[in-house]
Amino acid sequence: MAGLVDFQDEEQVKSFLENMEVECNYHCYHEKDPDGCYRLVDYLEGIQKNFDEAAKVLKFNCEENQHSDSCYKLGAYYVTGKGGLAQDLKAAARCFLMACEKPGKKSIAACHNVGLLAHDGQVNEDGQPDLGKARDYYTRACDGGYASSCFNLSAMFLQGAPGFPKDMDLACKYSMKACDLGHIWACANASRMYKLGDGVESHLSVSSQRSRGMCNIQLKGCYASELLKKMKHQPAIV
Repeated sequence: MAGLVDFQDEEQVKSFLENMEVECNYHCYHEKDPDGCYRLVDYLEGIQKNFDEAAKVLKFNCEENQHSDSCYKLGAYYVTGKGGLAQDLKAAARCFLMACEKPGKKSIAACHNVGLLAHDGQVNEDGQPDLGKARDYYTRACDGGYASSCFNLSAMFLQGAPGFPKDMDLACKYSMKACDLGHIWACANASRMYKLGDGVESHLSVSSQRSRGMCNIQLKGCYASELLKKMKHQPAIV
């Protein structure tokens, strides 16, 4: 059939890829299509392995078009110093924040990263963790179904910190949610909290069901079940 590419034919493949590059550039810079720019990035990364040029397109698409997924990927470039960019966590934080505020496939992950960087503190003016900001962005990501944010929230409320008091009810709530979303360590924490009665009534059968359910989701979830088996006076899970 006309128009089909024989990928066993080197010349046809070469021509196909050249045409793809022209088309992506056209959509990005002539038609001003942000998604076209992002496809150009995919081409530059996946086909040409030209990460320096990909970084330039990402920077353009993030700053000029406010394209959420481009901002997210640009932030990741800044974190590692990829594509000829200097490693810059503050620039990464700005990119993740923009990606978080705009709709996109990576928006929820971007909100989580804003929370991580605020929690770490390196990007903050005083170099100290901003637990309030971390909580706010973890909450946004957790509400969007991002398991690691739910787990981090549970850890924050479990441990507490100056100006951030412990709250075992919330620690349990977020551990349970993270577990439901497939976070293995959250399942272990939730199981232990049920056993000890931290933030909930101690109820081993519920705890066991929570851990066993994870085994059905992911084999590694059996770690949580094994943890319960090893607890003193805990009956084996069947």
